[in-house]
Amino acid sequence: MDALYHLDTTSPLLQFAEDKLQIIALSFMALVYIFKVKWILSFKAGKERQAPTGNPRTTAQKGAVYSLFNIFMPWSMPSTRQHPFFYLQFGIFHVAVGTSIAMSIIIPYFPQLIANEAVIFALQVLFGLGCVIGLGRFIRRTVSPYIRAISTPDDYFSVALLTVWLAFAFMAAPNNRAETEFWLLGYFFLTAFFLFYVPFSKISHYIFYPFTRWYLGKTLGRRGVYPLPLNAGNEPLSRLFANTKPLEGK
Repeated sequence: MDALYHLDTTSPLLQFAEDKLQIIALSFMALVYIFKVKWILSFKAGKERQAPTGNPRTTAQKGAVYSLFNIFMPWSMPSTRQHPFFYLQFGIFHVAVGTSIAMSIIIPYFPQLIANEAVIFALQVLFGLGCVIGLGRFIRRTVSPYIRAISTPDDYFSVALLTVWLAFAFMAAPNNRAETEFWLLGYFFLTAFFLFYVPFSKISHYIFYPFTRWYLGKTLGRRGVYPLPLNAGNEPLSRLFANTKPLEGK
């Protein structure tokens, strides 16, 4: 009965946007990434000319694995260890983006998975937080002279696009076609645009992440640096987790 109601209340435009358009956009993104990965693999990795050095407990393989999963270990980097709130923002924002992508597949093909009111509420909380964080990131990028100096038009556009898209995901989560078709249409058209745009924007940095982190980790692991001990110098914890201000020239 729910499936029949789902079909009966879906306009032809929404049927196209949530089905064929998404398949076209996903296929296009996958095709571009295939060429991109093939291009990356066409470069030969540099050979290590230095003999294994440093702590014998580290190896190239251990260093590579450590480097690859370093993003899930906020305690391993001073920037995230000393600024946990920013790391929390980072995590929530990226989980919201990933969940929104998943929802674009769930709504047209598995709507029963998010039909529960508690699930809808959880999705809206996540998308709402992601939207607020995205807005804060856009403002911070605009206001901070340091971040503004290294920002490009693509940075501003990408953050703005993701923020607006998460706002539409928030409104589209209930999947009530009789009342929220405007938000569903906006959500799916923005999703399609996002999939077409991402391979050519800085958002596609994640495709380079496993290659760069693996290669860096192998190099530093062979040289006895990775994996990093949390507190090699036995410094007081108060100092280890203390916020440090960067030195500024006069």
